[in-house]
Amino acid sequence: MDVTLHLAQDPEADELLGRSPLAALTGMLLDQQVPMEWAFKGPRTIADRLGSSDLDAHEIAAQDPEAFAALLSEKPAVHRYPGSMAKRIQQLCQYLVEHYDGDAEAVWKGVGEGRELLKRLEELPGFGKQKAQIFLALLGKQLGVRPEGWREAAGAYGEPKSFRSVADITGPESLTKVRAHKQEMKAAAKAAKTGRTGKQ
Repeated sequence: MDVTLHLAQDPEADELLGRSPLAALTGMLLDQQVPMEWAFKGPRTIADRLGSSDLDAHEIAAQDPEAFAALLSEKPAVHRYPGSMAKRIQQLCQYLVEHYDGDAEAVWKGVGEGRELLKRLEELPGFGKQKAQIFLALLGKQLGVRPEGWREAAGAYGEPKSFRSVADITGPESLTKVRAHKQEMKAAAKAAKTGRTGKQ
């Protein structure tokens, strides 16, 4: 894995995401309830604070939970909820150590079928179906991991030339399009909710 991603909109953070499977997974894990760039900058911040050029699943899994939470809480915090996210990252790393000998890339390396890869991603701590589908789309669209049927397994996120998620962001222009799509979805969900409560 050695590609140029543009998810953090920060050259150093994006460089790490493009070469480190664990950094990419961690960024995806952090991508909730905060702006996307903030989430994907997180892996680089964590690596820097650990005094390393990459993330190591064995090292993170073995960290003292309180010390690791404190590391994520230092200003600027890695996430809006650094304590709970520190716990999730450790759970993810512990799972990778237990099931994949700490090698994040082994989650998708050599998997020949899209549905099988989706299943593996959904089994990761902190990855629900939607997050797993978005990451599968990111693997296929930008990281060259394209098992048979990957687009179908990724659902709408796998559609070519769509601007639904981080999988479609290749620079500032596409970031704007994805933002606009997310705002439309939020507005539609809000309208649907208002419509339902209005009928009662």
